Amino acid sequence: MRPLRWCALALVLTACASETTSDSTTDDTTTNTAPTPPTTTTVDSFPTSTTTATTAPGTSVPPPTISSTAPATTAPATTSTAVDPRFEPLVGRWAHYDVVAYEDGTLKTLIISYGFNDFDVADGQLIDQGSFCFSEQRTDQPIETSLSDAATQAIEPPPTPVTVEEIDDTLRITRLPTPTPVGIELADPANEPLPDDPDDPRIVDDDGDGKPGITVNIRVSDELTGELYIARREIFAYEAYLVDQDTLQGTVTDDSEQLVIGASDPVFDMATEWVQYPDPARNPIILKRVDADWDCDRLAAERDQLFPPTPEVDW
Repeated sequence: MRPLRWCALALVLTACASETTSDSTTDDTTTNTAPTPPTTTTVDSFPTSTTTATTAPGTSVPPPTISSTAPATTAPATTSTAVDPRFEPLVGRWAHYDVVAYEDGTLKTLIISYGFNDFDVADGQLIDQGSFCFSEQRTDQPIETSLSDAATQAIEPPPTPVTVEEIDDTLRITRLPTPTPVGIELADPANEPLPDDPDDPRIVDDDGDGKPGITVNIRVSDELTGELYIARREIFAYEAYLVDQDTLQGTVTDDSEQLVIGASDPVFDMATEWVQYPDPARNPIILKRVDADWDCDRLAAERDQLFPPTPEVDW
């Protein structure tokens, strides 16, 4: 889910890098990442996806026996289907933390997203309803970017069936990508191309600030601040393992796309090609079971009790 992974913010940083001093250094704080999930290998019965199971570097294990009962995401709904007992430990509300690492030739950045995943059973499938609350950003340059909570919460992924598999006595769930527009209206988000015209009439003010699309706030120095206006197609997927009864851990994959609509200052009106850093340890997802009445305010208040300290760019 992004999806809250916000690579939208990462894409503005190259425009700002030229405004910083050449002797800027990277924060050497150690990145905190989720523990390594059980080692797996991809097998033929695994459903088609943009994500695959990974094997930790330097390890070698025999292919595990996989038992999967979740129907394909395109299977027709049924009116009477037995509920898989393996869904039971997953049903409920989970607080969400994920990190997406990006880099290009100039900058490196981390986008840290927070929200909830609500799992429920419908028509014999386990359904993930994701939502977002707030986000943080870290970069290897002395540049501050921020996204309002309203902009983060404007990302509204559709309810999505997840695949549940048992691998060496450990449950793994896999969420396939569900392209989700933000700052623009797309009739067919999965197949309709994101436009390249900043005046496209489908652009909407999703964060309600009176500016087109959603707004990224940028601060390079006291003298240089501004805003970037963007539209996005969030393309986010994950796989996670039930490491204990209250914790799911895994990795995320983000292939999101972005349209720069405009900026408050021409120096910020630039788009670059960012690529997700391929190290799974830099792209963790952690879900922690919480009560059904938790909201974004409580998640913010208890964030430090649930999740690792905010990581810094350290590669």
